[in-house]
Amino acid sequence: MIKSIKYFIQFIIVIFLFIIFFLIGRKLASNLSSYIFKTFGKFFRSSEIIRGNLKICFPENSDIQNDEIINKMWDNYGRTLAEYINLRFFKNNNDHIKILNLDKLEKLKSSKDPVLFFSGHFANFELMAMELEKQNFQISALYRKLNNFFLNPIMEFFRTSYICKDQIAKPLPGEDKGGTRELLSRVKDRRNIALMVDQKLTEGIIAKLFNKDCYTTRIPAQFAKKYNYKLVPISLKRVDKYFFEMNILDEINFSKEDSELQITNRINNVIEKMIKENPDQWIWTHKRWKI
Repeated sequence: MIKSIKYFIQFIIVIFLFIIFFLIGRKLASNLSSYIFKTFGKFFRSSEIIRGNLKICFPENSDIQNDEIINKMWDNYGRTLAEYINLRFFKNNNDHIKILNLDKLEKLKSSKDPVLFFSGHFANFELMAMELEKQNFQISALYRKLNNFFLNPIMEFFRTSYICKDQIAKPLPGEDKGGTRELLSRVKDRRNIALMVDQKLTEGIIAKLFNKDCYTTRIPAQFAKKYNYKLVPISLKRVDKYFFEMNILDEINFSKEDSELQITNRINNVIEKMIKENPDQWIWTHKRWKI
């Protein structure tokens, strides 16, 4: 009951903000949401978790350096929330983003093998599947449902309407595994997959990230070994308040003799490099290394 009340209050706040964001326009909404999150974010997420994660990744950082990363993280967090109400603009325009290494995408289109594109929660991470679909890739995006069951239908509407038509929800703990069956049906059709691989998990394969064990999804390694999927990382950066850069990186090399763990560690190495290059825009609020 208490959780339901908490979720409903969150729902009312978010809907109120979305209305304000819609009325004032994309750039003003981005600036306002940035200010709100930088001011109040620390009251909603554990500072201990954030600083503990930073200590794992950047043990040499001073408190001042970490404070700067945290402040910029909240800035990006806020701007990303405001951008949900403006996803239609992103869907219908291209002047907000620059895509690097487009030639790699063209080569992948001509390949007979399906592709699993992966990234982490950087910048506005929702743009990955959207931009791939705009480049005429048939994409199935795997996402995690929100715990807040009032807000989740709203976010699912945004995702299916503007980000990527074919959305597959990963089941929450205790739910039916229907999402897994849906995903396997797409695999049989050799659909391309878009997936974030840096989330907190309570199961999976135990791999290394910053030389520390963490549960990591085994889906990319399984699909690569069993279904011949190419594994292609994508880097996303917010290069200015309202503009982005998406970089198509080199695919992960592996052989059939490589284990799932070996492949997953290579994937985590790519995510680790992204975090080192862009710590200000990664979401530090999750208990990523909880085993």
